[in-house]
Amino acid sequence: MAGLNGQWKALQKQLGKLEVQTRKVRGEARKRLKKVERQTRLAIKKAIREAEPRVKKAVDEAARIGRGLRAGVKAGAAAYRSGDRRQK
Repeated sequence: MAGLNGQWKALQKQLGKLEVQTRKVRGEARKRLKKVERQTRLAIKKAIREAEPRVKKAVDEAARIGRGLRAGVKAGAAAYRSGDRRQK
């Protein structure tokens, strides 16, 4: 019976050490996670800040090209309707 009590006390001691180690590791993991989240947030903000002007410029160019295309189609249709076609 004395052997079992000794083993029980040893197990409780090991359990106490494991609890301390667990708290320490959990705290370190929490710190790393916060750091990674912050770095990710900053990287995303930077990417958006850098990409936004380029996207706006691309949208403006697309709109300008679209307006030019519509104007060309409209002018071509008007020229066709006016009957100003060359004869072969």
